[in-house]
Amino acid sequence: MRSEEDWMAPNNFRGWLLDLYPSNPGEITLWFITENGKRVKVIDEFKPKIYVVGDIKDLEKLPDRLIGSKSVSRLRFVEKYVSIMDIEKSKVLEIEVTDCRRIPFFARKVVRLGTYGKFRLYNVDIPPSQAYLYEKDIFPLAFMEVRQSDSKCDFRLLDSVESKDYELPPLRVLWLDVFVEGGKKLIGFYDRIQRFELKSGREKIVIGGGSERDRLLELVERIKDTDPDIILTNDGDSFLFPYLARRALVNDILNHFVLSREDVPLKAKLRHGITFFSYGRVYYKAPIRRLLGRVHIDENNTFIYSSSGLEGLIEVSRTCRVPLHGAARASIGTIMSSLQLYTAIKDNILIPWKKTEPETFKSAWELLVADRGGFIYEPKVGVHDHVGELDFASMYPMLMYKYNISTETVLCKCCPNSKIRVPELGYHICQRRKGIVPKVLKLILSKRLDYKRMRNHTSDPELRKIYDRRQDALKWILVTCFGYLGYRNARFGKVDAHIAVCAFARDTLLKAAHIAEENGFEIIHGIVDSLWLRKDGASTKDFIDISRAIAEQTGIPVSFEGKYKWIVFLPSITNRAIPVLNRYYGVFEDGKVKIRGIEARKRDTPEFIRRAQLDMIDALAEARNSKEFLERIPRAINVLKKYALALVKREVPLEQLLITKQISFDPSKYMHDVHQAIAAKQLLAAGVDISAGQVIRYLITDAENRRANRRVRAAELIDRSTNYDVKKYLELLFGAAANMFSPFGYTAENIRDLVLYGEKQAILD
Repeated sequence: MRSEEDWMAPNNFRGWLLDLYPSNPGEITLWFITENGKRVKVIDEFKPKIYVVGDIKDLEKLPDRLIGSKSVSRLRFVEKYVSIMDIEKSKVLEIEVTDCRRIPFFARKVVRLGTYGKFRLYNVDIPPSQAYLYEKDIFPLAFMEVRQSDSKCDFRLLDSVESKDYELPPLRVLWLDVFVEGGKKLIGFYDRIQRFELKSGREKIVIGGGSERDRLLELVERIKDTDPDIILTNDGDSFLFPYLARRALVNDILNHFVLSREDVPLKAKLRHGITFFSYGRVYYKAPIRRLLGRVHIDENNTFIYSSSGLEGLIEVSRTCRVPLHGAARASIGTIMSSLQLYTAIKDNILIPWKKTEPETFKSAWELLVADRGGFIYEPKVGVHDHVGELDFASMYPMLMYKYNISTETVLCKCCPNSKIRVPELGYHICQRRKGIVPKVLKLILSKRLDYKRMRNHTSDPELRKIYDRRQDALKWILVTCFGYLGYRNARFGKVDAHIAVCAFARDTLLKAAHIAEENGFEIIHGIVDSLWLRKDGASTKDFIDISRAIAEQTGIPVSFEGKYKWIVFLPSITNRAIPVLNRYYGVFEDGKVKIRGIEARKRDTPEFIRRAQLDMIDALAEARNSKEFLERIPRAINVLKKYALALVKREVPLEQLLITKQISFDPSKYMHDVHQAIAAKQLLAAGVDISAGQVIRYLITDAENRRANRRVRAAELIDRSTNYDVKKYLELLFGAAANMFSPFGYTAENIRDLVLYGEKQAILD
């Protein structure tokens, strides 16, 4: 054990871990921000471990065949849980590898040494930086004492992932933007740089003097002088950084074009991203453009930063032990999985190279009963007065935690007589040990509840924003925990556990509905984890009381979201006789508006139409009940007239009319000339690399033109001569209004007549 004097030695310091990455073979580089503001580079020894499992006789012969390999640093036999389902440990071969980059090659070599699947390998594909964090039991932006000796480091953690009021260093954040000669919006690799703009807080630096070569070199010097910890870009991964490297190459200064803290030039090679399919949609992921010692965040290639800001990104990075640059680009599932991997390693459970846990066999009847998802009460279409909304707080994660639902606990081998049974299915759940998923959820649930409480009780607006972003980021982790139970590639996923959660959720919602009805409430709508209730003369206190009663009897926290002055549940667009589960809008008694499923909430809706729909709802918001709501519909139509007039007069800025769509195929594979395919082909012809899953923005210019290429214009190709199709945008505008008022007999056609031709408004049922 280190003495206090050892920790206080001159070459030691206290600081926050900013970045880490593998460097030389057997080493990892770490960057710290010290207490006095210095940025310090530290080298530590790191040799990751993989494990081989097989028949003990074959395993004992394997070391003789591996001795002398350049990839092997050390061999020894250890006791580990091979499968998450195992109750007892097994003897396995631990191999310490000399260099993390040799692991994929070496693992395949070991597999080939055994025929017919003789050897199974574990802990093979854990990202090296995460493996280091797990082994050292530290995390990004953790505050710690660092002791250096030769090529090794010792850490004394002065922080905790459980901490909510943790201190962070003053991070230097820099925004980088580039402009080319001619003011072109669509930049190509052959376009010359006109100027750079660097923004840090309120300070703005413009680099525009001299030749292009001078500007590039000045950018390098400015980055070196300001020494940012985080560099923000738009399309830095997919285009900007490769473009800058290419311009440096053209100007013969690529070896001097360094943006990292390490003396490593930016790479000029243009790598392609990957397209993948998930949950019925095609996605595109741009390649990572890494800055060593700094954190590069591409705002167009990050989910968690876009959703929850830097505060949310730091929170999930710390909690799930994923380096900041990785957390910025990773999916929520990947981030959440990191916490599961860490928990498994600390519990001495091996991480399978590929998922091996099969689904339990089910008969056709069992499948019919089991595979049903959440429970719903179809909404009653139309406008309703004084409805209260009740939401179960993190219902699915709470059920998983409460009932110990995890891959290894549902239908476990050790507790066939368990008293914990899954409703309808009768599956037993382990009572002897806590599952990995509930262990992970305990931390996330407790932190999120604390952040929400802290947000609601602080009077500091800045702290309120920080706490809200942190809890929002953790919310996505909770959502993903449930989905990954049924994901076919999840390390610790199993369909049986997934359907067990759904069964408990159905049972819980039904119990809640019965409790509400026994207390005189009418169910207007219910979906999975939310209920909309109505009762004549019910006060806010009555809704709070019923929320508490449901929480007490189900064991799951219930929050009363508020009481609506009025709420409108909408039917299907294609069939007005069919209600839609998640399409509604309403106004709470405190004036807060809530909308779901209409154009204003859709990502592909132009900003102009989104704003028009929100302003129409604002015109209705002062109504105190359904009667006044109906009386105010003409006011909303008058708001619509102003927007229609702006379109007809061509007073709408083009950027407010852009439509955003995600392409599902490569542009050349589209069979029909849909608008997003036309725009994608235009960009492809202009030299832009376009792949399936990417997001395309375009303007409708002439929707009925026989020449497909003239129907729309890609946003990047819009110029001063580009105009929009008034007729088509009026159709979209009237369609958005008709969707809002369809329960009351309005259609896009009669709304068009009311707006454009001034006909007297008819009395409609």
